[in-house]
Amino acid sequence: MKDIFRHTLSDIKPYVQGKPAEAAQREFGLERIEKLASNENQFGPSPKAVAAIKEELDLLNFYPEGHPFDLIEKLSEKTGLAPECFSVGNGGESLIWYISMVLLDEGDEIVTAAPTFDIYRLSASYLGAKTIAVPLKDAAYDIDAMLAQIGPRTKIFWLANPNNPTGHIANREQLRAVVSRIPEDVVLVMDEAYYDFAALKEDYPSDSVSLLKDRDNAIILRSFSKVYGLAGLRIGYLMTSPELAAKINAIKLTFGVNRLAQAGAKAALDDDEYLRSTVLRNKESVDFLESWFRAKGWDFFPSYANFCWVNCGEDSRLIFEALQRKGVIIRPGFLWGWDTWLRVSAGTEEQMRFFAEKTDEILSELHE
Repeated sequence: MKDIFRHTLSDIKPYVQGKPAEAAQREFGLERIEKLASNENQFGPSPKAVAAIKEELDLLNFYPEGHPFDLIEKLSEKTGLAPECFSVGNGGESLIWYISMVLLDEGDEIVTAAPTFDIYRLSASYLGAKTIAVPLKDAAYDIDAMLAQIGPRTKIFWLANPNNPTGHIANREQLRAVVSRIPEDVVLVMDEAYYDFAALKEDYPSDSVSLLKDRDNAIILRSFSKVYGLAGLRIGYLMTSPELAAKINAIKLTFGVNRLAQAGAKAALDDDEYLRSTVLRNKESVDFLESWFRAKGWDFFPSYANFCWVNCGEDSRLIFEALQRKGVIIRPGFLWGWDTWLRVSAGTEEQMRFFAEKTDEILSELHE
């Protein structure tokens, strides 16, 4: 019988999603469940976004704008980039797929780090492109090694900044090295989904938008899912040259971003008080976790995001499963080949103490 499937699907290893809190609650019969696995904003959505969404509810019988002009105009005002430099998508993930679809042919290559966000690899594999993933070195990007992997078939250089799942960054010096040494015909993509959390730190290159004025083949990805708390709406955007943006916008779904998401994102951009509050509360949570890790003598990556990457010294699959039974969902490092590491999303003080308490209980049970 004829094989009806695209032949590149044989190389696809699907992205492993975290278990929904409701599913874990039903499975283990729990009264309380804290999902600290998906780097969601535990402080709730932007109030201004919620108000704008409520006003939009009576218009659900109408299609949204295929190209959200008002939202793009607001993004243009905030960044100083022309409106034709933007593309808005159904979450940052959809834009990653669009970037790959626009740039990659079968046999092309992408260069990225390991571990990092797996959708870079997944979208390339679907199109028959090869992923060259360069391991981290000394808890940082090995920029020299990554640049050395660029070859004649390299199309995209992916740099998550901050990185997921580790929470580390490419600092100013490292980013300058990439920009100065990467060939002009390779597209540099900086995934800045956690930008606002990292921008608090002096060594983070928060002025990355300025690179777009000097380099046509560069793309910056940002998200409304994290700092603005709109993960459930699925909306993100990218900034790039007008030429690249036009190509990406040409292949997007006609109505790819729903009406509520557009209204919420536009209002969230005006909610500066909420943004500042969320960033500061997140810092307090990360500080709590890192202090707790130090007290336990655990190795961890200093976090520039809203999650922490820590070596608990135990089998991460075992800790993950035990925590679920006690009402806490985290991401286990074995998914990335880091078998004793955990990724824990930041949250409220109560959630952080609950995680610490349940983890201590498990460790005591393991070693009693």
